[in-house]
Amino acid sequence: MTTTNLVKCSCDRCDCEISLENAIEKGDQYYCCAACANGHANDQSCKMSDCGCGETS
Repeated sequence: MTTTNLVKCSCDRCDCEISLENAIEKGDQYYCCAACANGHANDQSCKMSDCGCGETS
């Protein structure tokens, strides 16, 4: 039996939960994708299409 540990993405605007084994670790924080880990530089969107955390309003 495999147990998956889920954590919330460390991006303040993101609602995604990711497994630690698939997360991008930056410092002591975990992110769902490179866009979130890099603070949405160049207006990159989150890899999770329904998240919308990279959208500017």
